[in-house]
This record gives sequence, structure tokens and C-alpha cells, in this order.
Amino acid sequence: MVDVLVIGGGNAALCAALMAREAGASVRMLEAAPQAWRGGNSMHVRNLRCMHDAPQDVLIESYPEEEYWQDLLKVTGGKTDEALARLVIRASATCRPWMRRHGVHFQPPLSGALHVARTNAFFMGGGKALVNAYYRSAQRLGVQVRYDSPVDRIELEGTRFVAAWVGGERITARACVLAAGGFESNRAWLREAWGQNARGEWPADNFLIRGTRFNTGVLLKQLMALGADTIGDPTQAHMVAIDARAPLYDGGICTRLDCVSLGVVLNRNAERFYDEGEDFWPKRYAIWGRLVAQQPGQIGYSIIDAKAVGRFMPPVFEGVQADSLAELAAKLELDAERFTHTLAAYNAACRVGHFDHTRLDDCHTEGLAPAKTHWALPIDTPPFYGYALKPGVTFTYLGLKVGASTAVQFGGQASANLFVAGEMMAGNVLGQGYTAGVGMSIGTAFGRIAGSQAAAACDHAVPKQGADHVAA
Repeated sequence: MVDVLVIGGGNAALCAALMAREAGASVRMLEAAPQAWRGGNSMHVRNLRCMHDAPQDVLIESYPEEEYWQDLLKVTGGKTDEALARLVIRASATCRPWMRRHGVHFQPPLSGALHVARTNAFFMGGGKALVNAYYRSAQRLGVQVRYDSPVDRIELEGTRFVAAWVGGERITARACVLAAGGFESNRAWLREAWGQNARGEWPADNFLIRGTRFNTGVLLKQLMALGADTIGDPTQAHMVAIDARAPLYDGGICTRLDCVSLGVVLNRNAERFYDEGEDFWPKRYAIWGRLVAQQPGQIGYSIIDAKAVGRFMPPVFEGVQADSLAELAAKLELDAERFTHTLAAYNAACRVGHFDHTRLDDCHTEGLAPAKTHWALPIDTPPFYGYALKPGVTFTYLGLKVGASTAVQFGGQASANLFVAGEMMAGNVLGQGYTAGVGMSIGTAFGRIAGSQAAAACDHAVPKQGADHVAA
């Protein structure tokens, strides 16, 4: 029997496994995916949102705790546990030296990501490199890793973890960390959660999954049935407007379209439905998947002209191109009369001041609903481009309710040896909304805490060099 069993194979699971092993516990990881697809959604990440009070190696200026908290408060609309959120924020200031010790390298952001040069530390080689570095470190430290090992259920005695079942095999451990992701790749559960809308549509049938196909929420559903305390709305998720041509699974970051704030977005009826210039894209990009999900057919169309080209991260797929707006409407199979009327009304409403896509400028619309509050330039310079958008789900927010120890709770009673980290508990901090890099902050902070707590439950002390994240 090992001391600590970690169920999952992404960032939070790896942080838990490494921390438990550093504390002296024997550790086994069960990863549902085959080795080639290990890492869950962490394969697709790019950066970590970091609090810092002064410039650092790859971070400019400062990003103090209160500003981080206000950014999180704004995007969540207040649906967040402040104590746990501040724990994450403070932990983000101290975790990078530990990450480096496990082989993670950082780099300055590329030019297309300058909006987050002050707030986010980018991983050299992206999420895949981070995952591989952690697995190398785990192997070096003696963590046992099993691939192709989806856990069907866990066995409890009261609130205590006893064993996990993989097929017909029973695997025991003295403590367990659950870090198996949300339920975003469980199509049936998404359909059930979103239901049928007033138009008779089942919106979830048109969702694409940006990340892994292995996050099916089996253990989350079982823990809910066993009476574990939960938090969050099953329809809330990190949901991004992505290229409609993206694959069903694992499209990752490259399927995101970053040009929304530089043009207009129309629905299938060739009508605008939200302020494209509300805030900087890294703060507000994750609202657009949900917005598109609420439109007819769960589809939208981002429309830009030649002036926008070069001002956003180039997409993987080329947009539909035309020399006139009427031609673009025809190519997108939208009603040409409505399309041109919508664009003409927008162009006429633009009040152009000093355009600057690197700040909240004074280019806005007047007398238009919905307004565009920043970066409002007429779309009048050919060639014109259109990109069809669909909702892309990254991870779901419904999860297990926790306190600072990350212990799974049953009727408010904390389990003595069952802990949870990552997407399975992210809803404690993310009731709705998202801001770039905060998912990695949550997974890293609570993964490290869960691993330390699981080791302590087996009478292994937290190593001094790994204890800095607990101070909150």
C-alpha cells in the first residue's frame, strides 16, 4: 500500500504528487489517458497569473495582491470565496522558484500577448513542456505513474478514503488526492446541465471541447451521490469563442480567436449582441463562449477589416475573405441586407478618437445598442474577413466545496485523508468568468496544498522549502 494516491495526471495532480513525495510519502499517480495524451488540459496552457510587488525575470512592473483580487472580483461578479481566492493570489507569488526546481522554465511573452506581460509568466515550450518537466521530476523522485488507468469509483468508510477501483482492480492508499478534472468531455452531462432552450435547441450539442477528452467527471458525480459538499453551477465553465472549424477535442489555445475586440461579432441573424470593446481581451475573452452559446444555433461571426490585421495573435485557420461586405455576407451564408445594415449602423455610430489597442482608448460608439466602448473603428477598409465562432469549453466549474486544507467535505465535516485540487474544486474561486492564467494559479496552489496535506495525513511533515505556499 502506498501512502498517497493521486487520481489525475495534469498540473494539479503533478503538483500534489511532487509535494507529497518531497514530504517523504510514497506516491502513486493514476492517469486515465495513455502516456502520449498525459497531462489533461495542462498540455494546452501557456502561462500562470502571478502576484508580484516589483519587476521579476519575465514580469514587468508590479501586480500587487489587491489589483489581482479586484481583477478576479470583476470577472467573477463576486461569485468567489475571498479567503480561498487570496490564498491562490499569495501562493502565486511564491511558487515559481519551486516550479523551477522541478524543471519548469519561463520566457517573456510574445508580441501578441503584451497585454499580460505585467500579470502573467509564460512557460517556455508551453503546457506540454511544463507537464513533461513535472513527469521527469516525478520519475526522478520515485513517484509511481500508471497510464490508461481511469478510476471507475472510490471506496469510502464514512468520510475516509479506503481504495480506488480501476476496472476490477482495487488500489488502496493511506490518503488520496482527487485531481481528475471537471466533466467538460462528458457530452451527456453537458446536455443535461444546459437543457433545451426556448428555440427548441440543445445548446451543448454544438459545443466543442478545447481540452482533453478524458475529463468525464466520473468521480465528481460519484462524490456528489455520496453526499460530498459541492459548489458551483453546472452550466458555468471556462468557455471561449473558438474557430468553428476546431476539432471536437484538444484544439487547445490555437483555436481561440483574438480579433473580437478589434471588430464586431454578429449572430446568425446578422445582429450584434454584446460590447466587443468592454475590456482587454485577456480579462474578457472567456465570456464570449457563453455569449455565443446563448445565440441561435450557438454560432457567431467575428467581422474585421484590413486595419485589424497585425494587431492580434494570428489564427491557425484563415478567415473568409472578401472585397466587399455584401460579398462577405454571401460567403458566410448570412442575410446580405441585414448584414450590411448592421455594419452601416455600426460604422455610422463610431466616434474615432485616439485609437490604441494596447490601452482602453477613447474610440467608441454613440447611439448604438449594444454600444462598443473601446477600439471602435469603422469596418470600411477591404479586404474584409469573417470567422465563424462556436463555444469552446475548457473546463467546468461545478466542483467539490473545500476550505484552505483542500479536504473533501461531507455535510461540513472535512475528510481526514481525502483531498481535492484543480478543476474538481476550481468553482470555489471561479463561480463564473475567467481571467487569463488564473486556472494554473488555482491548480498550482491547491495541488501543492493537497499534496502536503495528504502526506501529513500519513504522518509525513511538510518540507520546509515547500511550506511557503501555505502561509496565507
